Amino acid sequence: MGVKRALAPVGRFFGGVWWFLNGTRRVVFTLLFWVILIALIWAAVHGGKPLQDKTTLVLDIRGDVVEQFSGSPRDQAIAQIKGEARAQTRLRDILRALDAAAKDDHIVQVVLNLDQFGGATPAALHEIEAALTRFKTSKKPVVAAGLAFDQRGYYLAAQATEVYIHPMGGVMIEGYGRYRNYYKDALDRVGISPNVLRVGTYKNAVEPYFANGPSPATLEAEGYLYDELWARYQTVIETARKLPKGSLQRAIDELPQRLKAVGGDTAKFTLAEKLVDGLKTEDEVEALLEKRGAKDEKRLRQINLGAYVAQLPPKLPRPEGQVGVIVAEGEIVDGSAGPGKIGGESMSKLIRQAREDDKIKAVVLRVNSPGGSAFASELVRRELELTRAVGKPVVVSMGGVAASGGYWISMSSDEVIADASTITGSIGVFGMLPTGEKLLDKLSVHTGGYTTTWLASGYDPRRPLDPRMAQVVQSSIEHIYADFTGKAAQARKKSPQQIDAVGQGRVWIGAQALERGLVDRNGLLSDAIASAAKRAKLGDDPTVRYVEPDRSAFDRVLTSMGDAAAPSLRGMVMHALGGIPAVPAPLREAQVDITWLAEQAEAGPAGSRPPVRAIVHCLCTAP
Repeated sequence: MGVKRALAPVGRFFGGVWWFLNGTRRVVFTLLFWVILIALIWAAVHGGKPLQDKTTLVLDIRGDVVEQFSGSPRDQAIAQIKGEARAQTRLRDILRALDAAAKDDHIVQVVLNLDQFGGATPAALHEIEAALTRFKTSKKPVVAAGLAFDQRGYYLAAQATEVYIHPMGGVMIEGYGRYRNYYKDALDRVGISPNVLRVGTYKNAVEPYFANGPSPATLEAEGYLYDELWARYQTVIETARKLPKGSLQRAIDELPQRLKAVGGDTAKFTLAEKLVDGLKTEDEVEALLEKRGAKDEKRLRQINLGAYVAQLPPKLPRPEGQVGVIVAEGEIVDGSAGPGKIGGESMSKLIRQAREDDKIKAVVLRVNSPGGSAFASELVRRELELTRAVGKPVVVSMGGVAASGGYWISMSSDEVIADASTITGSIGVFGMLPTGEKLLDKLSVHTGGYTTTWLASGYDPRRPLDPRMAQVVQSSIEHIYADFTGKAAQARKKSPQQIDAVGQGRVWIGAQALERGLVDRNGLLSDAIASAAKRAKLGDDPTVRYVEPDRSAFDRVLTSMGDAAAPSLRGMVMHALGGIPAVPAPLREAQVDITWLAEQAEAGPAGSRPPVRAIVHCLCTAP
């Protein structure tokens, strides 16, 4: 009893602390709920107002341009509130807004606001470029204005009829290419053996784990790829800005001298090189826009991208049927996955849903993936094969990346259309069985035990890799490579030897892939939709429906209103919740690479995954 009395104050103290924390949690979540609700109501009220004449459409592309948002709408909303998520803008929303604005008598001009633009793949940039070109046929001006432009942002800005930067701004065009971290010596020093098994001379995705620098094959392949991308970039910019051929390259080659000639003023340098039409502050740009548009009270009459898309009327379905578009974006993984990744089972379910929907007469698979699990890739490919078997055409549209597993899932189709800049190919397979026996030796940790067969301990990350296990895995990988090339040969109507000659893990851009027969033609997403509609006899203006996972009513509300509400919502609470400090890119790359290596060791016999995984992944991103 005495002990209980002595501990009673301690119990009351912790009970009080728990009461306070629990109460605080409820208050915080209640406040967040009301903030979200008020923001959504505000978005509905303000976003629902009819447009007035002489309205300016502000194409404020925030963050990365993506095919689909990552995570659920609720996850996006909470992550944005906390500042944990990088902003995203859907490509389809940009294209839809520009095409609608071209015919909208209320819209008199478009302003490209790229100050918060994160980036986009060359293929996505090409899609937006084409949409801007279509918009300009309406004879309405497109004005690009910003504090400064990086290489990707300037690709879009150059398509405008007028380009302005701040008097202290500039344009940074660097060209293409990359340096990678190589970890062989570092792994040797800590006692980690990566044990890489692969098929393909150019399957260099895992080269950093067993080498200290790029191989001649890697330098050959990347040089061929990047030189072509750079040549295309220069051609687009010089054509748009009416510059002599080779102007960009000469400006970069002579940058020190040319910049010194203008006193080190980057804005004046940009103007002298005719990359922009003038130097203007934000208020000067707004005054220019007001002359062509109109003012509401004291500000330019305008509507931003999210609010404009939210008020566009849905397209009524045509009686003859629809084209179903399925987005396959992200890494390909086993099992189910949410938006931003491709789960073998969840993606297969979406394809079956489209196949069994009588209103959908044709399917377009929009691929933006570097690959991943060979098994999951085959599940997706098989579902597309079954879709074709029931008479529904399947057309693949390749976005920024459709390589390795991304190419695998594209093989069962009636037509493959890739952007000229799509990163594709990488037909190759590898496996990794990292072991840390030397690391344990350094820590004076020893491993021992009994097994009934050698296979039970053939791969244990704490022990050296058994040569017999290495032989088994290599045989399996060679078989899957033969399966990969065999299926590709059948799809492309070539021999396995012809596919092997352009395979070997080598990556190509879409134009190079076309020359080698890996795709049928170069084109945009709209070309793939038109092809699918023609094959299904749906006419020239088909109804397009994106086939996506079922969502709750609340998620649908967030999706329909969130684009307009998110910037205001974040601004209301960001100062209280703060963000995450930036980490230098090379350090992030090392963190990702080492984490990925460690994950490969988790696929042991005691885990939930198969002990050996065949990986069809290029571990690459679009430049």
